[in-house]
Amino acid sequence: MSLNTGAAGMAQTSKSRALWFPAAGTCELRDDTLPSMVDGEVRVRMLFSGISRGTENLVFAGRVPSSEFDRMRGPHMGGEFPFPVKYGYSAVGQIEAGRADLVGKAVFCLHPHQDFFNVSQAAVTVLPVGLPPARAVLAANMETALNIVWDAGILPGDRVAVFGAGVVGSLVAYLASQIIGTDVLLIDRNPARKVLADRLGLNFDAGQEDAFEFDVAVNASGSAEALARAIELAGQEARIVEASWYGDRPVSLLLGGAFHARRLTIVSSQVGSVPPARRARWTYARRLAKALELLRDDRLDALISGETGFADLATAYPAILADPQTLCHRICYQYQT
Repeated sequence: MSLNTGAAGMAQTSKSRALWFPAAGTCELRDDTLPSMVDGEVRVRMLFSGISRGTENLVFAGRVPSSEFDRMRGPHMGGEFPFPVKYGYSAVGQIEAGRADLVGKAVFCLHPHQDFFNVSQAAVTVLPVGLPPARAVLAANMETALNIVWDAGILPGDRVAVFGAGVVGSLVAYLASQIIGTDVLLIDRNPARKVLADRLGLNFDAGQEDAFEFDVAVNASGSAEALARAIELAGQEARIVEASWYGDRPVSLLLGGAFHARRLTIVSSQVGSVPPARRARWTYARRLAKALELLRDDRLDALISGETGFADLATAYPAILADPQTLCHRICYQYQT
């Protein structure tokens, strides 16, 4: 793939367009003028962005609780919760102006869906050799999955159940399966997800799994029923990681039965914090760089479930979020020649 970085491309960078949510359930592309760059900034021409269906669906529907407005504010987000807001965090682009050694590099950045933007050079991470930019839209999901695996404390030989064969759940299962000796089962009520599991080399079950005891269970399904099932299948003193975020939805659990007798542990995992055991050595930058390295596996292209051109995004966006078959939907900005 060659990139158009000639004079004609540079002339376009005084303007930008971005996807905005003006109100619950509505979206539109808005034009804006890019500010002049300042020292320490780079200008990015977007190549691809990824829609993170779970989180973006909650934002789009106005289901971010007011208590979480500050914590949910993404880097370079525009507007304010609940609306109007410009939201997204999986951007892959090319540096077209800024520090000389960065110009022309393909980079990842936590940024909303926007065709051109200025950010601090510290906000971009150069893609490692061997990672195609089109796959790098999975970086934020891989970073989340890596953090979940750390929070889960998965060790060699563990029996691991992962509930939810969405992007994050599938990546958690993929990472866990790379730990020597682990037995990993990816569980999803949608039997069609077996095709994805097969492409990733994972064992799969559509919810009829045998009732054997797991050492670690991860719920990435967004379903309270799956969390309850994880509690049922957990072994003595097992660890259960709740990786779903429910927004403003209440969740009920039955914590009777054998929950206390088994001395089960339920912990949350959220990518906004590096787990305490690693915090002294792992910065956010180091974690993101490792997530990008972990994407250098062609099998992970199976997590891209569709593509849409940026010009059509406002029209297509609601249906993309509403489709339960959506994994990572890639937005193409069509600057390749």
